Amino acid sequence: MALRVVVVDDSGFFRRRIVEILNADIGIEVVGTAANGLEGIEVIKRLDPDVVTMDIEMPVMDGITAVRRIMAESPRPVLMFSTLTTEGAKATLDALDAGAMDFLPKRFSEIAKDEDAAKVMLRRRVRALARSRHQVISRPASSVASRERMSETETTAVPPRRAPASSVSLHSLRAVLIGTSTGGPVALQEVLKVLPKSFPLPIVLVQHMPASFTPAFAERLNNLCQIEVREAVTGDVLQPGCALLAPGGFQMILEGASQTRVRIQDSPPGTIYKPSVDITFQSAVVALKSQVLAVILTGMGADGREGTRALQAQGAHVWAQDAASCVVFGMPAAVIDAGLADQILTLKDVGPSLVKSFC
Repeated sequence: MALRVVVVDDSGFFRRRIVEILNADIGIEVVGTAANGLEGIEVIKRLDPDVVTMDIEMPVMDGITAVRRIMAESPRPVLMFSTLTTEGAKATLDALDAGAMDFLPKRFSEIAKDEDAAKVMLRRRVRALARSRHQVISRPASSVASRERMSETETTAVPPRRAPASSVSLHSLRAVLIGTSTGGPVALQEVLKVLPKSFPLPIVLVQHMPASFTPAFAERLNNLCQIEVREAVTGDVLQPGCALLAPGGFQMILEGASQTRVRIQDSPPGTIYKPSVDITFQSAVVALKSQVLAVILTGMGADGREGTRALQAQGAHVWAQDAASCVVFGMPAAVIDAGLADQILTLKDVGPSLVKSFC
């Protein structure tokens, strides 16, 4: 049976384009459309789709308000379409806080250089979100996502298929590295908000995100968290109680054994992810060797697996988010299936486990 989609956008041209792209996949059927958020809510209630695509700026009711209503009344995965501007970034982050699960640029040329590749990406994102429908729960507006209702029945630390023998004590580590993608903005808020200002290790964050989004995201995290969070720049030194976010569109390299610094550089030709978890993690193999805790959170694809493999081979510790609490169980699954995870944690336990381990 084809997965069912409702498209909500005030532009008739854009609605028709999305419908055409999605319906070209025999496994996807657009069952309804709407021209504003209020109309969209009624269509969703009537047709019960698996996934909703939603514009942000619309008349009558905007997309953020609509997402809040959907999550309160009939929760399901919502994919936002955003402009890649500072204001668009802030609005998209508000939509994710309201309950949306993913976003894509509204201009297809900003999704991929090739239009056919952009269409494939859209269909892939919709399919991935449809698989996560059972995980969507109601969340209050303007709050960090919580999965407490789901977590009551989850195991907080599931043994991995093969637990590697890490040779270094957690107490001797020099940094925490976190990689994530789809679902990551909300997941990172969930993890970092519980860390005290006195958290004793530096934190490195790699989130798949456009260049125009990372400054706003770093600012938001900094306002929500007790630790300092900022977008990384070349020359930044890793410091306790400070999280450095890899800037979108570039790669973050860690270098220097005695005093580890950040270098921001362009991506090698053919690099898919900008920033890439693998590239940052692999640079840590030289700079930090085994004195690292690598954490892989929710995300599509397998970015981070090879970087984690290289770190784990040095004796680094590895944590991965469990399937039940992921928006998309791609990146953590790749690490777990490769036998690289020392511990598998539900999202709500990652932050408290960091506090327990290091504070």
